[in-house]
Amino acid sequence: MGSEEHAARTVEQLLDVLDLDQATARTTEDIFTGVSHPMPGGRIYGGQVLAQSLIAAERTMPEERAVHSMHGYFLRPGDAAQGLTIAVDRIHDGRSFSTRRSQAYQNGVPIFSMIASFQDEDPGVEHAAPMPDGVPDPESLLPDEERVAGLPSGVSRMLSDRAVDVRHVGSPLWGPADEEPQPRQAVWMRMRAPLPDDPRLHRAALAYLSDMTIQESILRAHGASWAVPGIKIASLDHAMWWHRPARVDEWLLYVQESPNARGGRGLAQGRIHARDGALVASVAQEIMIRVPA
Repeated sequence: MGSEEHAARTVEQLLDVLDLDQATARTTEDIFTGVSHPMPGGRIYGGQVLAQSLIAAERTMPEERAVHSMHGYFLRPGDAAQGLTIAVDRIHDGRSFSTRRSQAYQNGVPIFSMIASFQDEDPGVEHAAPMPDGVPDPESLLPDEERVAGLPSGVSRMLSDRAVDVRHVGSPLWGPADEEPQPRQAVWMRMRAPLPDDPRLHRAALAYLSDMTIQESILRAHGASWAVPGIKIASLDHAMWWHRPARVDEWLLYVQESPNARGGRGLAQGRIHARDGALVASVAQEIMIRVPA
């Protein structure tokens, strides 16, 4: 399979995952079902259930009312070998804002719970933090899967099989950390192939990639990596704010930093910028992290 054909296939698989079925509808609750894509460790990738929960909530909204914020909790590990059921509660519909609660279930118990707010387009005051200066262009960086020489071949295959082209400005953390500890990093990302023009799909795909690499500013602060034997990491919650429209099949710069870690938990914050510098979204996530002594 050629590289372009392979890239298109990875994105097709993601689109299949985001294409939920509506199982039944009620006056105050809507039920959707979806599938999971395979993961090496068997656990559902958090960004997948984020995106699916958002897609489910979006299905209950008029097209002109777009998500602007979400706050979610990862309650239990999800099994990537199983599908999911997502229930949406229509909590509130106002003149300009709507609120939805989505809960994703497996085996009858919730694995993820989210509340999201939606708003009609509305003019108002505007400002935004600028994109950092001096960041290398993504074309000058190799894809992560081409920078993991010396690691097991399965690592490169796993990276090349994901739908997102990820290019770390520094070294990827799939092997031992080889840079001075610092609680920050920058990563370029985009989907490997074009997506349909539906803005709701791009907002959900942005949620999908927002969970990717956000934890690494915490690891970098302590000179750690995903390769540390016995390291245990689990996402606890995730918050996201959509500021401006963006296409996820075009390059986005994800600037991340960790302001705090304590008590076996680490906090990571991120800003996502379009190629032209526009601030597209802000992200925050707390993780459980246990590094062997």
